[in-house]
Amino acid sequence: MEEEQKVFKLNMAHFIPEELEEYVVTHSENEPELLQQLSRETYQKILQPRMLSGHYQGRLLSLLSKLVNPKNILEIGTYTGYSALCLAEGIQPSGELHTIDINEELFDFQRTYFDKSAYGKQIFQHLGNALEIIPKLDKTFDLIFIDADKENYPNYFHTIIDKLNVNGILLSDNVLWSGKVTKPVKDDDLATKALLEYNTLLKEDKRIETVLLPIRDGLTISRKSN
Repeated sequence: MEEEQKVFKLNMAHFIPEELEEYVVTHSENEPELLQQLSRETYQKILQPRMLSGHYQGRLLSLLSKLVNPKNILEIGTYTGYSALCLAEGIQPSGELHTIDINEELFDFQRTYFDKSAYGKQIFQHLGNALEIIPKLDKTFDLIFIDADKENYPNYFHTIIDKLNVNGILLSDNVLWSGKVTKPVKDDDLATKALLEYNTLLKEDKRIETVLLPIRDGLTISRKSN
């Protein structure tokens, strides 16, 4: 696991010196055992393990969810299920977490860990295009987490905003995109262009208030005010 963490650190954007980063992680909540197992197996068996939320961000997602205490949660981009399990830690006993991913090869992997957790019966997986699935969900949400294909971030926002309850929280991952959002953008770099549009959208839309945090690859917290 120590070697996997080293690889992860090499791949992630550093906004503070590494020794400070290690201090921050050390003085934050410990990673639950089940999530340690999930992280380990993701690094051993799954492509692109850097997509995992990881210990520090995972504990932040958990704490934010506990503060919101959501009835229903929507996640766009499941990957191996790490972030879903973190978000589920704050859900109400009668609540539901709906998570959407397009990769059918990870479906059973996710389910295995969901069912090992205390939240297995509250987590519902959806396989396919999120832009087609979300309008069919007959629910509104107190907490929404977007961590999927960056090209569609603006489209996801327009699709979910009416399903986010007033005072609900929208979390958006990878909004700094390894610092590319501050550099000249190549014509074929659709992901960075979409993130620039998205970040401006979050800043200017009067229905929400937003703070962008330089955590890992950038995490935005937005609250729907009206």
